[in-house]
Order: sequence, then C-alpha cells, then structure tokens
Amino acid sequence: MNIKESIESIREKFRSDSDPFPVDEQSIESLRVKYLGRKGLISDLFSQIPKLSNEQKPLAGKLLNELKIEIGKLFESSKNESEIQYDVEDITLPGRSFPKGFKHPIQSTLDEIKSIFNNIGFSVAYGPEIDDDFHNFSALNFPQDHPARDMQDTFFTVDDLILRTHTSNVQVHLMENEEPPLRYIVPGRVYRNESISFKSYCLFHQVEGIFIDKNVSFSDLKGVLEFFVKRMFGSSTKMRFRPSFFPFTEPSAEVDIWNEKNKQWLEILGSGMVDPEVFNNVNIDPLIWKGFAFGMGVERICMLKYGIDDIRLLFQNDLRFLEQF
Repeated sequence: MNIKESIESIREKFRSDSDPFPVDEQSIESLRVKYLGRKGLISDLFSQIPKLSNEQKPLAGKLLNELKIEIGKLFESSKNESEIQYDVEDITLPGRSFPKGFKHPIQSTLDEIKSIFNNIGFSVAYGPEIDDDFHNFSALNFPQDHPARDMQDTFFTVDDLILRTHTSNVQVHLMENEEPPLRYIVPGRVYRNESISFKSYCLFHQVEGIFIDKNVSFSDLKGVLEFFVKRMFGSSTKMRFRPSFFPFTEPSAEVDIWNEKNKQWLEILGSGMVDPEVFNNVNIDPLIWKGFAFGMGVERICMLKYGIDDIRLLFQNDLRFLEQF
C-alpha cells in the first residue's frame, strides 16, 4: 500500500470511529490521541515520509497536512458546540437561589435617624472629613489648652489639618456660607485617637443637628429631641435631660434614656443652645438669631437599638454577626 492509499485509509477509519462523534470529554480525548497524538496514526505516517522518494515527498506532506487540518477542525467544531450547549439554559430546571444582601446595622440606623429628622423639616448636609483647626475647634469655642486638641485625642495630619473629631465642623461651614434660618442634620464619619475596646473605637459615626431662627428656645430643643427618642426607641421610652457642659453650647444638656433590661439610665446624645460667641465667630448676629445644636453617636444608638454589647463587632465584617441583621 502506497502513502496516498494509507492516508485515505486513515481518513475512512476516522470517519468510522467518529460517527457518531463522542460527546463525553474522555471519549473525545481518546479519539484525538489516537489520530492526532504524538504517537497517533497521523504522526506515524509523517514518520514514513523520509523513506519516500524525492518526487513523492511533497505530495505526501501536502495530503497529510490536509488530513491533519481536516480532523483538527472536527475536534474544534465539537468543542465549540459543546460550549454553546453548556451555556444554553434549560428553563425547565429549578431556579438558582442566591443569597440576598442586607444593609449594615450602622447604615440602617443612620438611615432611620435621617428619616426621622427629615420628617420634621431638617435637611441633610455633608462636609470635609479633613479640616482645619478653626472649623473643628476654634470657631466652636475650644480654647487652645482644651484636652481635645491633645495628640491623644486628635489625629493630626500636616499644615494644621486634622481628621475631624466631630461633624460640628460642617455646621461651622454652613453658618459661614448660608444665611439663617438654618435647619440641618450632619451625618458622617469622625476620628479620635482613642484606645480600642468594647465601648470605644478610633473611627465612628455621628449625626449632629443645628437649628437657627429668630425665636428658638430650649423648649424647642426638648420637643425635637423627645420626638426623635420616641420615634427611634418607642413611644413608651423614658428620657431625661441632664445638665452638662460643651464649649459651643450654653446652656448644655445630655439626654439619657431608661434601659429597662439593665435598670439604668444610658446617655444617647449631647445638646444645648448655641453659644453667642460661636455666632460671633461666623458673623451671625446673636442679638437677632438664636439656635440649638445636638449630636449623637450612631454606633451608640445602633448598639442600644439592637442589643449589641461590643462596638468592635460593627467594624469586623464578620458574616456570622452581620447575617443576624
């Protein structure tokens, strides 16, 4: 049998072996190795070409290459058809179930706080997390020797810039850039150089509020905060105002709610009437305008609302904890 007849014999043999063409990967690979493998039938024929005469070699090489390409295309076509069939969805199969994502408890708490204040006319404002000393401290009546300016409490960067220790800096920007009356809440992240423990963290979230108008009193402040507490914690929640001190408000008060489970009062926010000197710092006439301000830690509200006893859980992204919400 000459080389041309041998080539045709292998072609016919392949057609017989590949009809029908196998569908499982193992059978396809066995067929490929038999014909196209390094020790396959076509490679065996190529090894015989050097034994042919110089006149026969070109034709034999051409016919063998054509056979190799022809068989190779069949394997490639089979591979493409297999991939297409694999991608086609069978609509009779049951649907795939994917886990649903939920809001982080901090975000849920923050959204609820914003919603409550939006309902009574407060707009939402945001501002820089890196700010200068004036907007974070000086404009708010923090004296130069105030402990909050110490390196133990504040993260300093360069050129008198700091990571804000409260969102009150945005209130200063608002008072500088807008004419009263003003009614805003300011949510955002704040930073303090504190030791991390179950009750404190170096990063947390605050919502601070400010209301400035011509006839604003401490009674208005109490009414707004009582509305917030009842909406956030329930209409039967007991609350109290306790005298306190903040550099930027006078008089000042902290708000506590009664924890029936632990039988104790828990502080949830600070508040007070805006100090006239703060108005002077931002060129607002304190003889015309009055105002109140308040501020709360979102993590504290979140922990009280959901019964969480360790603030670190809110920042560890542990799914075993987060999936409970």
